[in-house]
Amino acid sequence: MAYTTAEGREKLLDDFAGAIEQIAVALACLSEAYEHLDDHSAETLEEALFRPVQLAYGRAQRSHAAFARRSGFPVRTFAAASPGLQSQSVQDLIAKAVDAAGQADQAIAELQDSMLPVEVGDPEVRAGLSEVRELLDGIPLRARELVRTVGR
Repeated sequence: MAYTTAEGREKLLDDFAGAIEQIAVALACLSEAYEHLDDHSAETLEEALFRPVQLAYGRAQRSHAAFARRSGFPVRTFAAASPGLQSQSVQDLIAKAVDAAGQADQAIAELQDSMLPVEVGDPEVRAGLSEVRELLDGIPLRARELVRTVGR
């Protein structure tokens, strides 16, 4: 499919935005789960899951905004996401967060595989995409370890 550089950059920004929105869902779910845990478990969740997801969310937003500015597009503001129903268990919230983080990682992987960041992007946006994926890496494993010990 042929596209102009501007169209390619807009697609890159839109696809990246979809991943950022998924990271926001993961962050909202982890925040809600944190509120339902005892102090020790909450600290563990914060260290193992919340902090890396929060860092990924911040890095993704900065990369998205910087690329938009460099490309002449308006900077997008991302709204906080909702964790969903209040009646969800901690395990359900963590599972939903892992799923959302996985969807974000998959979306970024597909974006990287498309070669769009190479064709119309720049080294900074490519580095940002890679860094976000690195921060999300390991979330499922750390979540499984945490869920095994929650409530014990």
